[in-house]
Amino acid sequence: MTRCRPKLQTVVHHELIIDHQTPCRGCLRRHKSPPRSPPDEQQSPRKKYNMSIAIWPPVSPADLLHKKEESLRRELEWIVTETHAVLKDIRHGLQDCYALLAPIDPGSTLVMSTQRNERVKGTVTRVGTRIVKGVSPQSPSTSSWPVRQAKHPQTIHLQLRTLPTQTLTLDTSHPIHIAALETIHTHLTECLDLLSLTDTPSPSTNPSQLAAQLRIIAASLTESSSLLKGPPLNESDPRWQTDSCPPVHFAPPLGPNISVHLGLQESSLVLWLRALEPVDTPVHFGTKLGLALGTVRRLEHDEMDRPFRFTYSTVTDGGQKHKHGTGHPRSSASSPSGLGTPSSNGEANEVYVREKVRVESLPDPNLMSLSSKLIALGHTLAGARRNLAAVMGEEFDE
Repeated sequence: MTRCRPKLQTVVHHELIIDHQTPCRGCLRRHKSPPRSPPDEQQSPRKKYNMSIAIWPPVSPADLLHKKEESLRRELEWIVTETHAVLKDIRHGLQDCYALLAPIDPGSTLVMSTQRNERVKGTVTRVGTRIVKGVSPQSPSTSSWPVRQAKHPQTIHLQLRTLPTQTLTLDTSHPIHIAALETIHTHLTECLDLLSLTDTPSPSTNPSQLAAQLRIIAASLTESSSLLKGPPLNESDPRWQTDSCPPVHFAPPLGPNISVHLGLQESSLVLWLRALEPVDTPVHFGTKLGLALGTVRRLEHDEMDRPFRFTYSTVTDGGQKHKHGTGHPRSSASSPSGLGTPSSNGEANEVYVREKVRVESLPDPNLMSLSSKLIALGHTLAGARRNLAAVMGEEFDE
């Protein structure tokens, strides 16, 4: 009888290596493997458990409703107390913001000079919400500037293409109030007045009244942040038509053919200078001939060949503060010609913008800090409003 010739084979079984011989059919008949046990056809069913929200011992529907109302009342009391604690921190933050706009000397001195040319050159000093002076140092490369400018440190020198070289001397008795900063100052004052009502020994526990106060404060903070950020760069800001500085801020008074407007952009001070021309001004024959022949070229900008209604501001002198939500008030008594309005009757004139120059300073450190604080306070206030609205069962509007 021939025996099988076994050969080695390695099988991996449960991560163990087993070496065994591959038997022949005769060996398989002699060594039969035990039969596999049949699978259990009847498996025990899986038990299922159901959650129950029944209250034990059971209560009547009237008692259940009463307990729900009592629980909601306790939650409202708790969230109102927590909101008052958050408002104390917000009040301290707003006081810091208020201090950043305080008129504290020496203020912030910012460079206001055009790049790659010297059409506008100098610096301005901001104290609080006002521009108190402008300084323009002597430049040896510009021989057309006045030689006596060192005796008049509070001046800004202009070299526009469509206007003769002139010097703007700021009158120290009439500092320029920046309209955007005046509005922010008004918002901060209103917010602190509202928060003073919640910082009493017995503050109001009415959640609806508290939510209304938070809504007003949030709107003021949002508008203040947007004013510091400024309008979009790709859009024209129409506020220069009503917020330009009147001639009373300068000595001698400013001529009616130039607009000086101060604004904000990303916590920086922006100076807009526009050379104006009345719509009804006749065009000289030489200018027409030069435009036809191409020897005279107009300065192209986004406001050319468009009529604008222009009038000086009534609030840059600090007589009347800016108020949000309403138009700028106009004084009833008309000022003399060339001092308060472009015309003698106090009405707005239609003008063309012949030249437009924009000068942006470096970011003001105090205004940058103010913007950061306002954004952080806005996020904190939004969280408090969201939590209060969730407990009250109301929808939260950003």
